[in-house]
Amino acid sequence: MNRINPKKLLNSKWTAVKPQNKEKHFMITEVEFDEEGDVIHCLIEAVMTKNERAIDWQDLKDDSQWQQGWK
Repeated sequence: MNRINPKKLLNSKWTAVKPQNKEKHFMITEVEFDEEGDVIHCLIEAVMTKNERAIDWQDLKDDSQWQQGWK
């Protein structure tokens, strides 16, 4: 399980374990917090294609799908 500090999510780099559409390397480009400091919105962008999509930041903890950093 990947350990993640929500306050350090912005601009963090991720590698998809099973790339789809030739998208392997990603970066978190947008994070929004509520008044309590909980993440309410997280946007991930593929480095090569610039495709963006919303992601549940908790999914990044699953090391069978995501590796921290670019590998």
